[in-house]
Parts: sequence; structure tokens; C-alpha cells
Amino acid sequence: MEKETTPSQSEWLVMEVFWASDASSLTAKEVILRLREKTDMSPRMVRVLLNRLWQKGVLSYRIDEHDSRIYHYSAVKSKEECQKEKSRKFVDSYFEGSRKNAMAALLQSTMLTEEQFCELTEILKQCRKEEKDKK
Repeated sequence: MEKETTPSQSEWLVMEVFWASDASSLTAKEVILRLREKTDMSPRMVRVLLNRLWQKGVLSYRIDEHDSRIYHYSAVKSKEECQKEKSRKFVDSYFEGSRKNAMAALLQSTMLTEEQFCELTEILKQCRKEEKDKK
């Protein structure tokens, strides 16, 4: 079985703190304080999630030079990278790898405004251009 490398739903909440931060690194305590505004997750659970994110390669850490009990975590993967990877896994899991079927299912399950339809058309044109450029 393939090792999971994308954040779970609860890990995603933790990563949102890093992606929204201007700081290059955050300690567990800083993450816990920022998450308190959004969720009632326990400090112990946040630390568990930080460790899981490190094991998945989504976060890295360095040990504080003055206090070896303090870890400074940094995001290794951007939000966009994680979204793309999560999307690929979703398509593989639920649509047998067919991006066309996944897009069709999503589009058929909602009503689009004219503006949204135009935006999607532009995205498709850009994807087509990028595919042609690769060849």
C-alpha cells in the first residue's frame, strides 16, 4: 500500500496556520495558540498532528538552539502542491484515474453562473495550452 503523503482533514487545519503565517517557522505552542481561535483541538492532538505532518514530508523542523525541547516547524509543501496531490488521489480513488469523469461529476452536481462558466473555460484553455507546450 502506498504511503500517505497528503494532509488529512484535521492536519489540513494545522497546515492552514502555516500557509497563512508570514513567519518562516512556528513552534508547536504558536500553532496551538493560533488554532484555539478556530477549533477546540487539544494541545496534545496538535503535537500529534505536527508529528504526522513531519512524517508525511509536509513539514520540516529544526530544534531550537537554546532549548532542545522546542521545535521550529516549517511548511515544506505549499497549499497548491497539497491541493494538486489531494485532487490526484481523489480522482484515482473515486473515478479510476479519469480526470474527465471527475470533472463531469463535479460540474453536473452544481449550477454555474455565467461568470464561473467563463472562468472554467479559461482554465481549460490554459490547461490545453500547457499540454501543447509540453509536447
